[in-house]
Amino acid sequence: MNDTIGEPERLATDASLLASLHEWTAIVDGGGGLCTVASIHYNLFLGSLLDHESAEHRDLSEFTSMRRIGTFLCTELDHGNDSAALETTAELDPQSGGFILHTPHAGAQKFMPNTSTTGGPKSAVVAARLIANGQDQGVYLFLTPLSDEQGLLPGIRVRRLPMRPGAPVDHCLTAFDHVRLPREALLEAEHGRLGHDGTLISNLGNRRKRFLRSIGRVTVGKMCMSGAAVGASRAALAIAVRYGEHRRVAGPKAGERVPVNAHRSHHARLLRSLATAYAMTFLHRSATAAWTRHTAETRDEAERLVAVAKGWITWQARAITTECRERCGAQGLFAVNALAGFPDYVEGTVTAEGDNLVIWAKAAAELLFATETTQPTAAPAGQQELTNPRFVRSLLAQAEAIWQSRARAALRRGPAKDPLARWNRASSPALEMVSVHAGLRAADAFLEATERVTQPEARQLLDKLCLLFLLEQIRSHTGDLLLEAHMSADQVRELPFVIDTVVDGLAPHMETFVDAFDLPDEYLDAIPIANSGRVPLADYAGIAE
Repeated sequence: MNDTIGEPERLATDASLLASLHEWTAIVDGGGGLCTVASIHYNLFLGSLLDHESAEHRDLSEFTSMRRIGTFLCTELDHGNDSAALETTAELDPQSGGFILHTPHAGAQKFMPNTSTTGGPKSAVVAARLIANGQDQGVYLFLTPLSDEQGLLPGIRVRRLPMRPGAPVDHCLTAFDHVRLPREALLEAEHGRLGHDGTLISNLGNRRKRFLRSIGRVTVGKMCMSGAAVGASRAALAIAVRYGEHRRVAGPKAGERVPVNAHRSHHARLLRSLATAYAMTFLHRSATAAWTRHTAETRDEAERLVAVAKGWITWQARAITTECRERCGAQGLFAVNALAGFPDYVEGTVTAEGDNLVIWAKAAAELLFATETTQPTAAPAGQQELTNPRFVRSLLAQAEAIWQSRARAALRRGPAKDPLARWNRASSPALEMVSVHAGLRAADAFLEATERVTQPEARQLLDKLCLLFLLEQIRSHTGDLLLEAHMSADQVRELPFVIDTVVDGLAPHMETFVDAFDLPDEYLDAIPIANSGRVPLADYAGIAE
């Protein structure tokens, strides 16, 4: 893969290319190994090096040629989402001018990096607390060789962790025993440079901001995890839809056989997943564009959108990949049919680069104190119908405003002088607000993408699919929307029938929707159930051999 890429530095500095790489590597072997190690090497490792000015004076050829594999060591056994509190230290040695990297206790071991000798010599970017002249200057990154052709280097201790389902990667616990590093090991930029006398020069006033700048690649990592989840979802749907066309079951007449996709109970679930997968794709494109084009003024908003999108997309991917596996029955359990590995792999994207619930809690606090939710633009008079996507979009916006109002009210009712108790009161409605907000941003991205389509038939199909997505999004909010007079009782009663009508119109076009994913023929041809339905066990045996 590295030979095919050609320019690893260009890949590592282009967030759009990186996200795209993850969309495609996630489908290999049901996700897992290739996507994981590629993400670590190109984004977290090589990207971190290139993001710091000190990279200008480094020879990166051994990493770009993959003579050495790069890995990223941030999370510790005792510190995950509170990574600003990391305890690994890198102390400036006044005599040599270099640093002494050390793990002070077992809880400070680096947790889960791929640091074993599997795959050849490795180097790491290690997040450690910079100690200079006895002062803690916060967490910075240090380039640290881990192994060579003979094995682990002196002072490096690595212990393999048990295999994790969905990720055939050499996850390990890693510790450092007074490992000496040269002065140039410190990754420096405007957020932190160390003078010859050990004085820190920084354009940022506090340690937390300096730390977040050091590990800025985690934001790109969130986009990459979203891309991987999108890719896995699309592949799972392509397999399940194709299987549903091949798989024949008893029909209503004696001796008749019909595709399992002919049944509403079967195809309605896949269509809901298809609508969501398209929304996920467009939201991911939108978030990636926002990040790649952000300015200093829009950085916080772009970063929040990336975080919100990552949580929503990966959670949706979990549901979609599980649904697709179930719709293929026992056939979906065979590894050769690719579906069984996707749910386990997606579980990793839910946690990687920030646990979804934690990053959503941060986004919830920010949105809670942001300006009032923008009031939706009403549909033109006479078009307030559930078949009008713009009207249904306005209902979803109203649902977000309702939950924002509830969260603010809950916060005001919380006990004074107890910020944790106040947040605990507000967190449940605030998280629901984020969930609706994510669906709304996905809907907006879907609507914008549909408007760019010029081919009439394609535009009509996408309009209907977008409508299905929106109708499903408001389904759980009809009580609130009725209570606040945004929907009538008749509309609430009508909603299930409108959804069913939309599904009925889309059902004949499921293969068209998955064909548009443009999965390589070589990939689909290698998956038995994507081609011929029920595959005899003898054929499976032949494939295994």
